[in-house]
Amino acid sequence: MTDDHTGRLRHLAREACAAAGVPAEQRARLVLAVTLLAGTGPAPGFSTTVADGRLSITLETHRPIGQRERNALPLFPTAGEGTILTWHLTTGAEPVTVAADDETATRDEMLALVARADAISKDQRELKHELAETNSGVLAMYVELEERGEQLRNAHAVIFRELEDALRPPPPRADAFELAVHYAPSQQDSPTGGDLYDWFVLPDGNVHITLVDAVGHGVTSTRHALTVTHAIRTLALEGHPFRDLIAHTARTLATIEPDLMATVLLARLNPATGDVTFANGSHPRPVLATAGGETELLVASTSGRGIGFPDPGSHSLVHRTLADGDLLVIYTDGLVESRKDFLEGEERLLAAARRNAGRPTAKIPDLLATEMLDIVLHADDTVVIAIRYRPR
Repeated sequence: MTDDHTGRLRHLAREACAAAGVPAEQRARLVLAVTLLAGTGPAPGFSTTVADGRLSITLETHRPIGQRERNALPLFPTAGEGTILTWHLTTGAEPVTVAADDETATRDEMLALVARADAISKDQRELKHELAETNSGVLAMYVELEERGEQLRNAHAVIFRELEDALRPPPPRADAFELAVHYAPSQQDSPTGGDLYDWFVLPDGNVHITLVDAVGHGVTSTRHALTVTHAIRTLALEGHPFRDLIAHTARTLATIEPDLMATVLLARLNPATGDVTFANGSHPRPVLATAGGETELLVASTSGRGIGFPDPGSHSLVHRTLADGDLLVIYTDGLVESRKDFLEGEERLLAAARRNAGRPTAKIPDLLATEMLDIVLHADDTVVIAIRYRPR
């Protein structure tokens, strides 16, 4: 195609746009696209139509124009892969005037494109500034939210510590007995669960320990466990016989908490003699690790039932007289059921107690929990209490 043909196409495009009142910036992009497509060879066919407020300009080239080449044009034509390209432009209210000579018209169109580019650049700068201010505001909001979140976390930590102090009493002064405890709820975001313990010194100098595992988890099971420990403490301090404490507690709570179910283990320690007595209501059996290296599970002659179970109470007691250095371990079932095999868990606990019996009493509960819970297929609340006899 000659320059005359290219100039003629530009002239036709300008005339059509001017008559339809197409804005200068759109006209400039169209004229530039037509110029790029003119190329060499036969002149493209050119036609226009105006309908429904739109100017349609169609160019028929001598070769197919692919979509990639179409996308690279200053003004995108209708999608396609053939030789026909059509542009749809919005018309204006009034016709516009276009310079007669090609050079002047081209210069005007380039100036229109530059003005449009400047306007876009200005808009981008303003948008960037607005985004920066918005980002600054969002960042400030995030900082404030994080500060509030930290305050809430600190407040929760304080509440958790207060709950722990209220629900996990420190060891009493037990004279010849060393006491230590490990406690871990199954729910990491909860300070406690359904496993609780209580220990205190009776007026006669003996030490009483209550270990409770209420059915369930969370707040309800914690309330049930607290109810049981408080009831047993009250009855024990009133002087009710040790053998009858579990059954008496079950009868007392039957009408108050009819849905409550809990296993219970009670221990009575005599610091003067080393005598230890257990009452068991459906609870895992205590472990005795002697100073001589022997271990055994302390089993009553007849089994007892927990609170909320049929025929609750401890039907027989377990008695032992401890020698200097003997160790007792009492616990809830979370310690031995982590691998979903209770009997296998008891065997592993006997072995672990034998290996760790010589360690300081204060460390034994944590050591046993770490060793026993190395694999957790069943997560549950866990309490481990170590009792060492050290007569003065």
